[in-house]
Amino acid sequence: MLSIVQTINAYLSDYILVFLLVAVGLWYTIKTRFVQVRCFGAGLKKIFGDISFKGGAHGGGMSSFQAVATAIAAQVGTGNIVGAAGAILTGGPGAIFWMWIIAFLGMATIYAEATLAQKTRIKDSEGNIQGGPVYYITRAFQGRLGKFLAGFFAVAIILALGFFGCMVQSNSIGSTIHTAFGIPSWIVGGVLVVICAFIFMGGVDRLASVTEKLVPVMASVFLLGALGVLIARIKYVPATFFMIFRYAFQPQAIIGGGLGAALKIAVSQGAKRGLFSNEAGMGSTPHAHALAQVKNAHEQGTVAMAGVFIDTFVVLTLNALVIISTLYTADGPLAGGYTGGVVETLNKANLAQTAFGVVYGEKLGSAFVAVCLFFFAFSTILGWNLFAKINVNYLFGPKATKPFLMIALVFIFLGTLASNDLVWELSDMFNQLMVIPNAIALFALTGVVVTSMKEDGGK
Repeated sequence: MLSIVQTINAYLSDYILVFLLVAVGLWYTIKTRFVQVRCFGAGLKKIFGDISFKGGAHGGGMSSFQAVATAIAAQVGTGNIVGAAGAILTGGPGAIFWMWIIAFLGMATIYAEATLAQKTRIKDSEGNIQGGPVYYITRAFQGRLGKFLAGFFAVAIILALGFFGCMVQSNSIGSTIHTAFGIPSWIVGGVLVVICAFIFMGGVDRLASVTEKLVPVMASVFLLGALGVLIARIKYVPATFFMIFRYAFQPQAIIGGGLGAALKIAVSQGAKRGLFSNEAGMGSTPHAHALAQVKNAHEQGTVAMAGVFIDTFVVLTLNALVIISTLYTADGPLAGGYTGGVVETLNKANLAQTAFGVVYGEKLGSAFVAVCLFFFAFSTILGWNLFAKINVNYLFGPKATKPFLMIALVFIFLGTLASNDLVWELSDMFNQLMVIPNAIALFALTGVVVTSMKEDGGK
């Protein structure tokens, strides 16, 4: 079973998803005339102008800031720490350059997703706003095809995010807390389930209230910690940027092999890790953007773009700079590339802890990364559970959401006790499968996005 799922994942990630998502990003970059450049300032202004720690209820929806905070909560997960470390270790420092390229294109993709989520959202019988890819997929394709694609997406996201994905995130929490502080994983799991149950049962209003406070705090803590490392290693920062750009086009100099094979690894690692970090084109964050109470769809589209920028160009990039400036520069253990025992010691899971430990010391560095991973993974659980719940409601109606939440809590607890390769691979597989109907719908609804942009002031 494991080998079958791994084969499917390798085929999807290497031959379908990267090309599909890059194509969507390029397509919307051209069709919107580089909306991620023209309207980027408006998105940042909207986010920082609307920051609030007491947003309150919004008629079954969220404020624009609450929506983007929920989206960022889902985006900024363990992938920002472990994902960046894995990309660098496998593809070299140049993989970060390709992450930036992917994120730039992804900003146009997520603009389209947020616009369509706003345009196709509905209110259910209880007065709550419901929106996301299932609603614009059925708008793009009428009849049985639309229902099939929407149903396929809904099942995939429930399994990918609601069950297996949250299990993976809680496993990261349990293992890192146990490693750093010695607290048994089952105690961590019990506390996590109680906190999550309290938030889940409070509905959209309570979740939005939590994310609008949690996201700015967790981002600030991580940014301050990362900046502290970069200040201590300030003389290596210019060399760090030089390595990112040099090894983007000459990766064989540090990861070995021929130029062609090394370049393929660097590009593919940057692309895959970047896509699954910012989630642009995957169909997850549109659920949050659909709930935003804004004057028009274009406005929330610009906010969504700024969310991708914060996820990749700020949080992920700072983590990458810490890793490269401490481990890859002149006095670092990976300065001349890596071979032998170094690879065994500095694996993907502990690379970030090792990097922060260079400046803060082994224990403090490990504890800092563990705390950041806790908040990143916890916030991702909150966002992913909401997105899955919306699709449960779409498939089975409001009465099914409470049983779903109970099952999800069981998966969260089990994740802290144990996880295995199959769970990780299944999460990745369903995560990748949900991209296909979402991307097809994005292509089909290009006209709606472009028209909305022109009508709402994006020009």
